[in-house]
Parts: sequence; C-alpha cells; structure tokens
Amino acid sequence: MLRFFNTLTGKKQAFKPIKKSEVGMYTCGPTVYDYAHIGNYRTFLFEDILRRYLKYKGYKVTQVMNLTDVDDKIIKKCDEQKIGLKEFTEKYTKAFFEDLDALNIQRAEYYPRATEFIARMVEITNMLLKKRIAYKTEDGIYYKITRFKKYGKLSKVEVKSLEAGASGRMRTDEYAKENVQDFALWKYWTKEDGEVFWETELGKGRPGWHIECSAMSTHFLGEQFDIHTGGVDNMFPHHENEIAQSEAAFGKKFVNYWLHSEHLLVEGQKMSKSLGNFYTLRGLLAKGYHGQTIRYALMSAHYKQKLNFSFMSLDSSKNAIERLKEFVRRLDVAEGKQNPKITKITDKAKKNFEKAMDDDLEISKALAAVFELVNKVNKEIDKNGLNIDDSLELKKTMNEFDSVLGLGLLEKEELDEEIIKLAAQREEARKQKEFAKADRIREEIKKKGYIIDDTDKGPVLKRA
Repeated sequence: MLRFFNTLTGKKQAFKPIKKSEVGMYTCGPTVYDYAHIGNYRTFLFEDILRRYLKYKGYKVTQVMNLTDVDDKIIKKCDEQKIGLKEFTEKYTKAFFEDLDALNIQRAEYYPRATEFIARMVEITNMLLKKRIAYKTEDGIYYKITRFKKYGKLSKVEVKSLEAGASGRMRTDEYAKENVQDFALWKYWTKEDGEVFWETELGKGRPGWHIECSAMSTHFLGEQFDIHTGGVDNMFPHHENEIAQSEAAFGKKFVNYWLHSEHLLVEGQKMSKSLGNFYTLRGLLAKGYHGQTIRYALMSAHYKQKLNFSFMSLDSSKNAIERLKEFVRRLDVAEGKQNPKITKITDKAKKNFEKAMDDDLEISKALAAVFELVNKVNKEIDKNGLNIDDSLELKKTMNEFDSVLGLGLLEKEELDEEIIKLAAQREEARKQKEFAKADRIREEIKKKGYIIDDTDKGPVLKRA
C-alpha cells in the first residue's frame, strides 16, 4: 500500500486519490529571474521521482508546475537591466527547460505562467473581498489572517494570540518564519514597478506571489486536488497562505496530501554565494559532470532528509551509474541454460523495490534492492552464464526500475564517429598482428575517454 508523510497531518497516511485511478498534482516551480541552483533541482527531482512512481503504480498523473514570471525580484532585475518583463523572464524560462532535459526530468502536463492568469487572480481576490476576508488599503488589497480560523494548520505557526488587525501588513512577497503578517493579494502600482502592471477592476497593479499558485492550481486541477509539493522553505508562509486564500474562497478543503522536501547542504554547510559553495546545474555541467551523475547524487537520499552534496558524492554517483550500466551491458551476452534462480532473484528485488517506494518513497532502500539484484545476478552469471530468456526478464525488470529512477540505464550510448574509426583501426592492426600499433591506438582511445573490453564476442567500447 502506497503511503506518504502528509505535512498537514504530521504522519504517514495511505494514499487515496479523489479519483480512483487518477492523480492531480501541483508542484511549485521556479521563479524565472536567474538560473536555478542545485537546491531547487533537489526538490524538482524528488517531484519527478514521485510522478514516475505514481505512473509505475498505474495512476494517470496530471501534473501542474507553475512558472513565476512576475514578483518583486523579477521587477527589480528588469529595472536594473532596463529590459521588459517578458524578454527578461523568457531567457531563464528557456534555461529551466534545458536543465530539466539535462537531468531527464519528465515534463509536467502543464507549465502555466503567472502573467497568463491575472483574470483568475482577480476573480479569487474579489471572492475574498465579498466575504470580508480581504480588505483594501492605500497600497493594495490584503488577506486578513485572523478571519481564517485554521490559519497555521500546515506549518503549525501559532496565531491564536493575535487580535484582529494586530498582525500588521506585508506588501513584499516573502517574510520570515514565525513572523505572521496579513499578506498582499493585489499590489497597487508604484513608480518602482515601472511598466509592470495590469489595469483591472481591482485597480492598476499586479498580484501578490501567493495568490498566483491558488489561481493556477485550481484552474487546472479543480478547487480540491490530491497532492501539493515543494521545498520545506515554501511551507510557511507560501503554502500556508495558499491554503488560507483557497479554502476561504471556495469553502472546501484545498489539498489532501502535502509533501515537502528538505534542504540541500553543500559540504555540510548551507549553500551560499558568500561561502563560495553556491552551484547552479549549469555550473556543474560546465565542469564536465554528466546530467545523469548529478541526478543520481541529488535524488539518492530520502526527500525528507537533508542531503549533503559534495564533489565526492558526484564521483560516487558516477561509479554507481557505471556499475548499473555495466550490468545492463553484460545482459547482452546471453548463452547457456535457463537458470531458475534468476526469476527468484528478480521477484525478490521487485518486491523489495516496491516495498521501499510504497513507504513514502524510500529511495535509498529502493536503490539497495536494485544493487542487491545486480550483485546476485552477477554471481550467477559467473557460475552458469546467462540464458536469453533470463536476459530478457532481467532487462524488463531493469527497465521497470529505471522508469522510476530515470537514469537511462538501457539507452544505447551513442559513440563518437572518430572513436568508432579508431576502434576499427585497432581491430585491423590486431588481425595483422601489429600489436604495438594496436596498443598505441588503444591508449589514444583511452585518452578520449573510452576503454575497450576484448570479449569472446569481439571488442566492446564503453566510456572510461
């Protein structure tokens, strides 16, 4: 039985979607004002594993990931660079999708941009005004948190001691944990906003950050849906405010399951530009690390545990992936009799993999089940060889595992044409018994990042 730790209830719960075989899922996406850092991608990868495993379990998943393309930070950067909002955000939106592809993160069904849903935000704000949960001031329209009795139920922030109006107001989009404030739904235009504004029945201005997600999620998934995810830093105030404005507006429970991923540390410290340990995905790719390696490093710990990222962990991830790929390559050499132990090993691995993932996505235990299969099957191959039927069964199982892991384990590696030519020249030199020449070519191939395994079936090229 699939179970998730629900932040809302503070415990693990059996997953029961609103519709029997379908799941509606909203994942907080990037604010497109800069290149996303690896802490962001730790969360996006957790969400990708969640999506993949739900599909593995047979659910039809409708995932919505928003793109925040208007907020305080974006407006400030547009002003500093003297560039229009759309032109500025398009650059980082394009980069975000390129990063998703580099990490093999599956695309969501919808990527709505905040600027495309202003009318929906105005609609919800008007609903809150009519219910007198929102109020107008000289600088905007605010949500009065003391009018929502269940405020704090997600983050457990205490607001009981606050008297009406005592919480103050917060025009900016973000505020510190434990600092409870009425928050802006709509901000009236000021000269600092420059050309960024919309003329609406609420007045000339722009939306607050929190109302954006309520507008986009309910547009695509309805007024109540199954899963909402994000980083733990978004739990308060952002997700708390989403609940408050959505449930007050629509009069029903907003989301059934809330899942939050923990922070990423770098070499045991909080990631910070001042500490010199701030890394974007693009920066790591530029250093020569492959997207698969980074993916493995960022996803290999349970999402609710703080993950300590290091360059040593990248090296370990690279070795782990190569070990898995080497195992898959070994399955191509099929000969000998069928081994009844293979099916037993495979069945046990699948059972342990699913048991781990069913328990709130225990990815480290799931990976352990995969490597246990690799170890045991390798021993059986060493003893008895591998039958074609066993090979096909193992490939099918590894493909099922990889549909969740997303490491591209069974993808055929495209070799550089120059490497292929060198390998052919080496083989010809060996046939002519020019062994010194063959060895020189082998070393040249090695310098280019590949090695050759001479097997009974002929030479096999693979990355070093």
